[in-house]
Amino acid sequence: MDGSKRLSPQEIADILRERIRAGDLKAGDRLPTQAELSEEFGVERGAVRQALRSLQEDGLLSNVSKGSPPRIAAPAPAHGEPQPTMVALAPRLTRAFGEPEVRIDVVCHTSETLMLALSEPLRMIHEGRIRPRSISLRVLLPSRNINLAFPVLVDTSAGDGTDGADPVHERWLQMRDAQARVLQHNLNAVRSTQRVDVSVAFRALPFTPPMKLYLLNGEEALIGYYMLTRREEEWQSRTLEMYDVLGFESLLFAFLKQDGHRDGAFVEESQKWFDALWETITTDLTLS
Repeated sequence: MDGSKRLSPQEIADILRERIRAGDLKAGDRLPTQAELSEEFGVERGAVRQALRSLQEDGLLSNVSKGSPPRIAAPAPAHGEPQPTMVALAPRLTRAFGEPEVRIDVVCHTSETLMLALSEPLRMIHEGRIRPRSISLRVLLPSRNINLAFPVLVDTSAGDGTDGADPVHERWLQMRDAQARVLQHNLNAVRSTQRVDVSVAFRALPFTPPMKLYLLNGEEALIGYYMLTRREEEWQSRTLEMYDVLGFESLLFAFLKQDGHRDGAFVEESQKWFDALWETITTDLTLS
């Protein structure tokens, strides 16, 4: 690099992504070390780490660890094989955004994975590589007013703060609302800068969904089950020991209308189920 312009982490990720797509970096190849990449691009290691994290979230890197450089991931499995949400969702969303009219309906616990997976198709819109006429996004999330099935403290008797508030619920609510705002902001930016007709709406579920569901243009359904695990996390100077899920690790099972009557029926019934929830027992979702 000539050093005349300091590259951003996204630009570094784009360069490495293009090398992978062009075949200059093949499945199984090791990337250069972070030090070597920092020297090549003339940036600090922090920028390289952010770029590698972006590639990892796109499913392009494997064996990412502190001990050795990551390897280029093998090509994604065939359509019928389940994949982790972070790997499976982004390319399918990108394909769905290639249609003139984009309609995405989602049931999830938080929208973190959706927020990250949408970054690639939205970037392609800003670059002019795809240009849908309209985008409709509807998201069902748990209500702030219910007792969540998860995340919950392992020892509920030791969890309340001095004001009686549940710290795990507060943490979840802050995450839910912050991610929803980012989704709104990113999609509204497409509307204001690219003149795409955009509609974003959230509604609140009166229960904790045990699974996540993505419905893409009425043609594909992706479903994955939330797997509970016991873990700890630091939050507001406290260590929270809780039962929680890591949604981006949930395996997604894909169903396409074009794959026959069984898959087509699943997509149609899933869409009916979502529409029924949206129009009946859900309520307006208020972001705090």
